[in-house]
Amino acid sequence: MNVRGIVLACGNSQSPLITDGDRFEVRPVPARPGKAEVDPVFADLGDARLIVHGTDADLNAVVLRLLRTERLSEVALGYVPTDEDSAVAGLWGLSTDPGRALDLALSGDPDRIPLVRDDVGGVLLGLGSLGPVRGVGYADDTVVLRGQASRLEVTPDPDNGLGLLVSVIHKRVFMKKVKTTAGRAFQLGCLPVQVTVDGVAHPRPMGKWTWYRHTEDLRLVRGLR
Repeated sequence: MNVRGIVLACGNSQSPLITDGDRFEVRPVPARPGKAEVDPVFADLGDARLIVHGTDADLNAVVLRLLRTERLSEVALGYVPTDEDSAVAGLWGLSTDPGRALDLALSGDPDRIPLVRDDVGGVLLGLGSLGPVRGVGYADDTVVLRGQASRLEVTPDPDNGLGLLVSVIHKRVFMKKVKTTAGRAFQLGCLPVQVTVDGVAHPRPMGKWTWYRHTEDLRLVRGLR
């Protein structure tokens, strides 16, 4: 079965290996593209796949448009990372080699993965982090932090359990202690702290923050046919 795709080449991410071909069309867009760049592509998709070639932040921006236009259930999304350290690729077992990643995006099966949202209108696809932090944090009804931690990290749950994983990290001189808890939601009240989501820092320090599993999953292309 041949699958067509439209590749969004975000920022300066266009690779010489990824040019217009028989099965896909490449459309250059800015880094972290928004409504004006992404929404017109939806009208041209038909049954084609949408493929993002860029960073985790670029992918985040495109998924946010899928969410806001209520297209999560109808669009199969492929990802060709430009960063070898992509948290999304590491979490979901995607290749960071452009050729292999593009082959997978066109030939693999879309899997439903948990989409994590926050309470300021954003989404989380790979890694959310904040710290050093002092406050009280809950994963569902479980207290995961009361006091201080060197760092908090939140990711979607790759085992597709409750939805997300919360890791509380305490660093000492000769050791690092990490405790990870699964939940559907994470809520934090704290002294103002910098929050970073998929490589992008929030514009201002926050004294409270919430991540939670959305009611609808994302259709990310992961498995091989």
